[in-house]
Amino acid sequence: MIDMHSHLLFGVDDGPETMEGTMRMIEEAAAEGITHLVVTPHAYSPQYHVPVEEVKSQVRMISDIISAAGIELTLSTGQEVRIHEHLIENLLDKEILTLADSRYLLLELPTQHVPAYTVKIIQSLLEEGVVPIIAHPERNKGIAEKPERLERLVRHGALAQVTAGSLAGHFGKNVQKLSIQLIEANLIHAYGSDAHNTGNRPFLFTKGLEVLGKKVDQETVDMLLQNNQRIISNKLPTIYEPEIPITKKWWQLIG
Repeated sequence: MIDMHSHLLFGVDDGPETMEGTMRMIEEAAAEGITHLVVTPHAYSPQYHVPVEEVKSQVRMISDIISAAGIELTLSTGQEVRIHEHLIENLLDKEILTLADSRYLLLELPTQHVPAYTVKIIQSLLEEGVVPIIAHPERNKGIAEKPERLERLVRHGALAQVTAGSLAGHFGKNVQKLSIQLIEANLIHAYGSDAHNTGNRPFLFTKGLEVLGKKVDQETVDMLLQNNQRIISNKLPTIYEPEIPITKKWWQLIG
């Protein structure tokens, strides 16, 4: 299984502080049945910014340690990129990492709202051949108040990724309920743990899938896991289109 959202790097993000903490996360991921982990530290957020070279350097080092330990786990580089007005400029200057060097970018919104320029950023990314995936929309206050805000972003070409802990109830019943509602509305296309440590922010990868299977169906579980594979393989994921189509489909923009 592929986890496309994790905070594995130590001492640079809000994940583990030490290499020992990183190794505990790796052991937990392997125990959960995760075979491929995309490492996505924060970039351009108010609190944290992990530069591209730091991400690549740590991923190389940790991958060597994993290999030497005989653990069956592959790491890929990525970033959870906070939306900001100079994002396209940073992308063109190669100061931003996509997921596993694919055309897909993990895009984080502020916790409290959806910025007015979000659609403009989505459209600009698509014009550059990059597809944004909105990270954990179910934990955004603006989307929780009006879920149609996420629908608008999806209509304009964004994808969205739900968090395992949200489905598992780790962030409360309201977030869990909204997660299910967004999935049932065909507004969620990918799945990730957003794990930060093995304590208060663990993977919960399997538990989230179990809840999803019970509350929705196994077909949806399979679709999200298959989409994770397709995304990091740089292929088109399964898309359930909203009833009202946008003027130009995002997959036409990226060719």
